[in-house]
Amino acid sequence: MESVQKVSQDLNLAKQKISQQLESTAPEEFKKDLFTKLRGGFFLVLGYLLSPLCWWNDLLFNLPIAYGFGYVCSLLSPKLLIPGSIIGYWLTNIVGILLMQVGSADIFQNESKERNLKKELLTGLISSTIFTLVVIVLMQLKILDAPALFSNN
Repeated sequence: MESVQKVSQDLNLAKQKISQQLESTAPEEFKKDLFTKLRGGFFLVLGYLLSPLCWWNDLLFNLPIAYGFGYVCSLLSPKLLIPGSIIGYWLTNIVGILLMQVGSADIFQNESKERNLKKELLTGLISSTIFTLVVIVLMQLKILDAPALFSNN
């Protein structure tokens, strides 16, 4: 009879210990998961605003950033304003796509797996380059019109 009571007490102690451990880790897991989801949402929205997928972002975000980049480049040489602006615009699109990838991974991945930053950067660089090349080809084929910025008139 004493052994049954002892086993019962041991089970109650183990049960209390396990419930205390679960209570202490559950809020931490929840906070960490919530922070990861919020960070992912922020990166996803910011990436969308910088990416070429957002049709109205250029005037408000990408072009001012690109002009600022071009201006910094023009401090080295005045001839670098336009090329620096073009490179800055291209970089804002790459950063936008990368931020969208990181944000969506934070939001939609349930298990935490180790990220390969090199692979993500390469994927973003390749996808942005392909997008840029497609736009250039469409402009060369006269499917898309080039802005009047480059005309001699």
